[in-house]
Amino acid sequence: MIGRKSPMPQAGNYSERDFWGKAFGFARVAGRQVVHKALLLYYAAQNPRTPKWAKTAIYGALAYFVMPIDAIPDILPGIGYTDDLGMLALALATVSLYVNDDVRRKTAQRLQAWFGPETIEDITPRAAAGK
Repeated sequence: MIGRKSPMPQAGNYSERDFWGKAFGFARVAGRQVVHKALLLYYAAQNPRTPKWAKTAIYGALAYFVMPIDAIPDILPGIGYTDDLGMLALALATVSLYVNDDVRRKTAQRLQAWFGPETIEDITPRAAAGK
């Protein structure tokens, strides 16, 4: 699966390899809020019940997240990921019906692996509580 191009032609330059590279490589720099939203979208897109239109929106936002050049360069301290956060939040609001408990659980597990257990309750209290 890693390195696979998105099945959605509208998704632009999204690939799983780029997503995981950026999400993991810049997790601490981007911050847990950005990574949290990106992971929610990623796992929602992996669900076969998520409709094609929602996957297109998700892959478009994730493509923006992995692009090395965007509206606000990611290397700018403090503000570099604000445009990414906005894009991810907009996509998440659009497809929120497809973020189910399984998606939240997988996201919480990945966040715990990357940031430690104390961050789970800060971001995903439902998933952390196993609900």
